[in-house]
Amino acid sequence: MEKQYEVYCLKDRLFYDVLDGQESPAFTIVDEALPDGWQRIQRSEWIVYVPPVHEIPSQGWKIHVSARHENASDVLIRVRDYCLPKGISFKHLRSADMLLMRNAKYSPRGASGKLVTIYPRDDEEFARILDELGGILAGEPGPYILSDLRIGEGPLYVRYGGFTEKHCEDESGRLVAAIEDGTGRLVPDRREPVFVVPDWVTLPDCLTAHLDKRNAVTMAGVPYRITEALHFSNGGGVYAAENTRTGRKVVLKEGRPHAGLAADGADAVTRIRREYDILRLLGGIDGVPRALDHFVVGDHHFLVEEFVEGRPLNTFFAERHPLLDPEPDPQDLADYTAWAMKIYAGTERIIKKVHARGVAFNDLHMFNIMVAPDDTVALIDFEAAAPAADNRRQTLANPGFLAPPDRRGIAIDRYSLACLKIALFTPTTNLFMLDLAKAAHLAEVIADWFPVPPGYLEEAVDEITRGEPGRRAIPRFAPEPPGWVNARAALSTAILASATPQRDDRLFPGDIQQFGSGGLGLAFGAAGVLYALDVTGFGVKYEHENWLIEHATDPPQGTGLGLYDGLHGAAYGLAHLGHPDAAAKVVDICLGERWERLGIDLHGGLPGVALNLDHLAGVLSEPALRGAAARAAQIVADHVMAADGAPARPGLMRGMAGPALMFLRLFERTGDTNLLDLAARAIGLDLDGCVTDKNGAMHVDDGSRILPYLARGSVGIGMVIDDYLLHREDERFRAAQAAIRTAALTRYYAQSGLFSGRAGMLLHLARQRDPRTAMHVRDMAWHALSYGGGLAFPGENLLRMSMDLGTGTAGVLLALGAALHDGPVHLPFLAAPELPARSLAGTATHSARR
Repeated sequence: MEKQYEVYCLKDRLFYDVLDGQESPAFTIVDEALPDGWQRIQRSEWIVYVPPVHEIPSQGWKIHVSARHENASDVLIRVRDYCLPKGISFKHLRSADMLLMRNAKYSPRGASGKLVTIYPRDDEEFARILDELGGILAGEPGPYILSDLRIGEGPLYVRYGGFTEKHCEDESGRLVAAIEDGTGRLVPDRREPVFVVPDWVTLPDCLTAHLDKRNAVTMAGVPYRITEALHFSNGGGVYAAENTRTGRKVVLKEGRPHAGLAADGADAVTRIRREYDILRLLGGIDGVPRALDHFVVGDHHFLVEEFVEGRPLNTFFAERHPLLDPEPDPQDLADYTAWAMKIYAGTERIIKKVHARGVAFNDLHMFNIMVAPDDTVALIDFEAAAPAADNRRQTLANPGFLAPPDRRGIAIDRYSLACLKIALFTPTTNLFMLDLAKAAHLAEVIADWFPVPPGYLEEAVDEITRGEPGRRAIPRFAPEPPGWVNARAALSTAILASATPQRDDRLFPGDIQQFGSGGLGLAFGAAGVLYALDVTGFGVKYEHENWLIEHATDPPQGTGLGLYDGLHGAAYGLAHLGHPDAAAKVVDICLGERWERLGIDLHGGLPGVALNLDHLAGVLSEPALRGAAARAAQIVADHVMAADGAPARPGLMRGMAGPALMFLRLFERTGDTNLLDLAARAIGLDLDGCVTDKNGAMHVDDGSRILPYLARGSVGIGMVIDDYLLHREDERFRAAQAAIRTAALTRYYAQSGLFSGRAGMLLHLARQRDPRTAMHVRDMAWHALSYGGGLAFPGENLLRMSMDLGTGTAGVLLALGAALHDGPVHLPFLAAPELPARSLAGTATHSARR
């Protein structure tokens, strides 16, 4: 799971949302008067102070000030009193609670500790501020800002980066902050948890001594040699190491002072000390690692523990779970059940021994259970453990094992053990954060497949739902017309209930990416949701259409341009909904930007731009748009011809399948077989990045796992192959088509969404008119949650509900509509292919309009 998702869970219990500082009282200086000519501007959680003469460069060396929750207000006042008389621009977090959240254990490591950012006008002022303000703040404690270089022993840190707002896509396709490199090209303004000077930047002389001092801190003199980094959090790292005196393999746990805060305010150093004491108390229990040593390097504390052989329990699911097979074997189901019961029994046995020593573990989950080759288990990570008599609330927790607030002490472990019973068979217990009633539904699913003993699941459900009101009806989806009518009504009702037309940053809650791309596009924004509601026959509200018109025709700074990430998607949606004038205005905005510099991915790049421009040339009766479409297509073609291997991220949205889709649609309009040749080359490059598993299913291999999904997996490639094979036969593609279909027939998917879950599999099979869509229609209910009088679906990582097309409820609605609606339902430019009347090998044939 990407840690950044947890930050977006802090504001709202049901939906991902951005913190803006309004959740808690602001620092007192926010309400104090400013000198004449100064401006105070609120931007999300930051308060920006702009002097009367504002002459900062677009990028350069910036200064950060670190602070703890306890001293933040005093530090901030001293920074303000220094900067205002000198006309120096700066910004600060709005409240002390915002700082506390940024310093939490699972907050992004690169941004931890930053209270203030100061923007010097030039290198001379930069050096002067470091000298003068450094003296003013000397001795003030604060977390180490990992992305920066520390100045002396105080709370000042520096990094080269952007001063003004610019954006570009990073390697994963996300819109991120950008700076210009030495050639003027926009590149990501990286905030990695390590200080790096960009290649084209010269380190100022005033920083040389500080960099030398930083580099002088080593592990020399400590009898441990780190061999591997196992895990990182904002509190520090966990490392495999060797005792250089004995040759013994050990684990080092690092604690950073003032960082990695838990819910009780304890920093990582405090938890390291607690864990050391707890492990000594538990010494001798089989399955609990021994505490061996404790030492300090610089100001970082290290706990040395016995190395536990084995692998974390969560790593076993992908390789052993029988529901990952299209046709699970009954014996495999029985064998897996026996294995899961053994793992549970071993875990429960250790927990009972820990309780007998008067300790509550407090953080049991599948990442903290180690399974040895002989299937014996051990527990790791006792930093949250505490005396049971203290009856503490949970201060750290995995989202899928987060106990309700009324559970304390040993009751927290009982809740986590109950979650483990279910998670061993379906690791989707994150859903319990959204609705504890989901436990009964998942137990029913497990009992339908696995021969678990009587009472095993009932005991777990009773423990999880203890204190909850009576059990609600379990959601059902039926693959018949009445079932579709009911499902459409339930999903559409929930979507409309979630709408926030009073907000400017979003219309419907969705994935966290909507906050970085304007909340307008097809994937995560309003256009995609309204499109899904309309094509499935439910219809849209005037006020929602009007919201999209107003915000797309006057988009916020930083809005993406692409088909799925931004304005081209909004233009497509507006034209589809019957607003050609608004669509034309949005296209004009896009063409006024530097669109030719976009990437060659369908999600936010030139293939989507070309498809949309070519489409709107006809819809808007603007033939001039075809010229821009042709220019975009030519740039993509040049890249495809120059490619010499599989792309870094094969798939429909980020790989070569997107360009292939563009070539196919343009071929169908023009009959130019060169475009068909280009489509074949692009598809072939994506297939070079695929592998076939033991079941004969084809997946994208991303290096650490194999992916069948629509956006970044094999199924998205398969959709384009389906359309290609309507025009030209290809033996390799025909074989891949069958293998990809097998990948869409797995019985279990961790997520429900269109881009990365079951809904994408359903859409793929529906396009092929495969009768096995009925299986996925029924099983979509596994993830369904009650909301607003209807049913909604969780978004990416299952931590919050989502209503968007790419990750949430609108995508499920579209997929169900593709399988069950009486009219055509499909993604833009991906209508269900029509069966050819004759062999079309090597010929140009026009399919139905898409």
